[in-house]
Amino acid sequence: MADFVGRVALVTGASQGIGRACALALAEQGATVALASRNVEKLKAVASEIESLGHPAMAVEMNVADSSSVKAAVKKVLETQKKIDILVNNAGITRDNLLLRLKAEDWETVLRTNLDGAYHCIQEVLPGMVRQRYGRIINITSVVAQMGNAGQANYIASKAGLIGLTKAVAAEVARRNITVNAVAPGFIDTAMTQALPDDVQQRIRSLVPAGRKGTDREVAVGVRFLASEEASYITGHVLNINGGMYMG
Repeated sequence: MADFVGRVALVTGASQGIGRACALALAEQGATVALASRNVEKLKAVASEIESLGHPAMAVEMNVADSSSVKAAVKKVLETQKKIDILVNNAGITRDNLLLRLKAEDWETVLRTNLDGAYHCIQEVLPGMVRQRYGRIINITSVVAQMGNAGQANYIASKAGLIGLTKAVAAEVARRNITVNAVAPGFIDTAMTQALPDDVQQRIRSLVPAGRKGTDREVAVGVRFLASEEASYITGHVLNINGGMYMG
């Protein structure tokens, strides 16, 4: 099992779903976890859940789309924990519509959160990782960034951009013992997918060779592996966790 004792992880979008699962998975193996989201009350509940299992956690308010909010949150984590070893860029939103009907505001809001948000977070934590010559950055992208999907041009553009960002930063910092990877979940059982109409869920499920939704825990253990010492020679990689939905 991976050993994260002494490591500090910052997980964005940690109030629910995949972010919460990633925080729990890292904490279980000894990491101190800083939970970030706009919803502080939900974050505090997750922090309490982690602490009840005997692991340290802290909640910090962060709007990843706002660079000043990211700066303030990262500063708070560093003042408390002195370092950040692991960054999981999970925060993301959707504003789905066909491109012909897509409002400019919905395009910009999704890009600012999903792609610019990851950029802001990486830029804030990277100096410390470079100084300590250690870091693990994992960006949560999506299967649709690889295969496309009607009605999600903004979301797909943001998640495909994350893949490009992952590869670019990985090439820049590899010699500093910093790895940068992406995880591309498929059809995962989260609040976001549960909100889809039943007929849409059935149609998507029919495209998955495994014949079911994945779980946020299954995504989280993939993230935990990429954050571990065992994955130290993996960088610039996109790990597909999708039940065979995309095999490219």
